Amino acid sequence: MMGPAHSLSGAAAWLGVGAAAAAAGHAMPWPVLVVGALISAGAALAPDLDHKSATISRAFGPVSRILCGIVDDLSHAVYKATRGPGDPRRNGGHRTLTHTWLWAVLIGAGASAAAVFGGRWAVLGILFVHVVLAVEGLLWRAARMSSDVLVWLLGAAGAWIMAGVLDKPGNGSDWLFAGSGQEYLWLGLPIVLGALVHDIGDALTVSGCPILWPIPLGRKRWYPVGPPKAMRFRAGSWVELKVLMPAFMVLGGAGAAGALNFI
Repeated sequence: MMGPAHSLSGAAAWLGVGAAAAAAGHAMPWPVLVVGALISAGAALAPDLDHKSATISRAFGPVSRILCGIVDDLSHAVYKATRGPGDPRRNGGHRTLTHTWLWAVLIGAGASAAAVFGGRWAVLGILFVHVVLAVEGLLWRAARMSSDVLVWLLGAAGAWIMAGVLDKPGNGSDWLFAGSGQEYLWLGLPIVLGALVHDIGDALTVSGCPILWPIPLGRKRWYPVGPPKAMRFRAGSWVELKVLMPAFMVLGGAGAAGALNFI
């Protein structure tokens, strides 16, 4: 799928989690709901770090373009080193390493560790990166017409404000993990969710997605998981634009209403 659909699906998924938590009697504080939705929306773009032309490659100027090239080369190297006898030869790393459950878990765990052990500046960095990505995905038309610096300033201001709100007692810095020194440990959860939702979205397209790597299926270690081919669509097609994106908006709205006990 394309960047805007990925971001919408990530935000909708976290709002759905918020609704489920509220239904189970463990409602999220509203700042956790909002910040988590933005983080998940941004994280839903991150698996495309292996694609030099993806939305994320433009998000941070030369830094993200260089990083995308490095991740593409790394993903290709891992693919070549681990492919099974049934896996085809490839010329690049797109939809390989960064499109797996293992990558999603490792990135989320790394973010949680950074938030706990890196202190306030690590938390601000995580929030900044994901707010910028959320703006690039959810407000992509405005982001394309604006300067990169303006988007970065918006991300920095948003990160600073959100951290200040979360730090207030009862607002969620210690949500789910209430032990001493575990503040912001939950930040990795929307990152994992956003990455997994991205992978599921890509699995619906023509090429499928090797979500299960490194678990082998038959003669393939990089098996492109997906529904029957008749049910798949091309990225950017009318199915994505006219069906899935409106559906994500409706589901996200319903999730938010449920999470805030409006329904």
